[in-house]
Amino acid sequence: MILVASHRLRYYSYYAPDDGRTGPKGRNRMTVSLPAFPAAAERPLDTCIRLRKIAPVVEVEFPGGVPAYLALTTRAVREVLAGDNKTFAREPKHWPALHDGSIPEDWPLRSIVQGDHLSTKDGADHRRLRGLVGKAFTPARVLALEPRIQQLVDELLDGVAAAGDGVDLVSEFTEVLPMAVICELFGVPGPERKRLRNWTATLLAHTTPAEEAFATHNALTGYLRELVERKQAEPADDLTSSLVQARDSGDKLTTDELVGVLWLMLVAGHETTVHLLGNAVIALAQNPGQLALAKNEDRWADVVEETIRYRHSVMMTSFRFTLADVTIAGVDIPKGNAVGVVYQAAGLDPEVYGDTAGEFDITRPQGANLGFGHGPRYCIGAPLARLESRLGLAALYRRFPELSLAVDPDDIPYSPSFFTIGPLSIPVNLGPQS
Repeated sequence: MILVASHRLRYYSYYAPDDGRTGPKGRNRMTVSLPAFPAAAERPLDTCIRLRKIAPVVEVEFPGGVPAYLALTTRAVREVLAGDNKTFAREPKHWPALHDGSIPEDWPLRSIVQGDHLSTKDGADHRRLRGLVGKAFTPARVLALEPRIQQLVDELLDGVAAAGDGVDLVSEFTEVLPMAVICELFGVPGPERKRLRNWTATLLAHTTPAEEAFATHNALTGYLRELVERKQAEPADDLTSSLVQARDSGDKLTTDELVGVLWLMLVAGHETTVHLLGNAVIALAQNPGQLALAKNEDRWADVVEETIRYRHSVMMTSFRFTLADVTIAGVDIPKGNAVGVVYQAAGLDPEVYGDTAGEFDITRPQGANLGFGHGPRYCIGAPLARLESRLGLAALYRRFPELSLAVDPDDIPYSPSFFTIGPLSIPVNLGPQS
């Protein structure tokens, strides 16, 4: 069966061997609508694995009737990432459908896709902004945070212990730890962090109505502007104050750019690690042999890497836009189209990981893992995410060596998002403490 994608007409044409009916070149033709993404009553990951059987890159219809492509294999993802600043751009001006009336003005995902922040910048602008933030995320600087992160972990686990059996590990630990770390880095006061977490969850949910999505975006950016004003009036030893100082010292940083940097770092800087921790806990509960190996051999760094491959917290990145007609993994994509990189599907690619791609195995070589990206947009927070997750998981199972799920894994609710995916609640029984 041969598949031909047509963006302009928004259909797939499937050609099968001739059964007597007329068709081009003696073949039978039938036309169907673009597959929906996300699909009703199906997990986004299952949808992507199903679509990957069609082609390594597939055009789908997003909520609101918006067509775009999904890169679903390791090869396709690598080729897209390698094209950053060459054949692919992140600035939304390169997606004509956003501006010519094809996509409704009230499309809920505009608040994500059209955000003016680091991930929507290209070329020199991207390098300039990344350079200002990157100084805080070097491996050496992140390693210096280890004592403070360990202290936060231990304090949170005291609270988990006090709550006892049935405690929700998400609300008491996996959600709070990354939020505390990133907010301390940027100087967000403790009482204001819950609001930030709620705004993030609302923005990233594909079920959020358009009016609520735009209102949430405005509330978050308004808060960040107010935070910048506070740090200008009362500087502190945090990254926001440093960025304000860079702006005021003529470092070619505008207030809008500063707010955009904060938006991305505060949202992405905690959301992905929240779900990384949660996904790891569930994977370990479902694979007791792997948990025993991790505990016996102190292989928590391997747990982190395998979780990133097996259940990446980033389902799909925000879109990249084709600057010219391109061919990705053998699939032609015309200029001016949007492409989403699907990390979760690429991590389960049998072409790379073989017949055991769907198994959680911390002994697996991770050389081909693209979990933190590739090329000029390699994740700036990768060292911090790895450190937080390693310390958090090691301490959790050291403190509660017999920790177990208090519910069936199939009953655990997950975030309604195809950008980031992870458990919303993990009730656990703690067992005896060590």
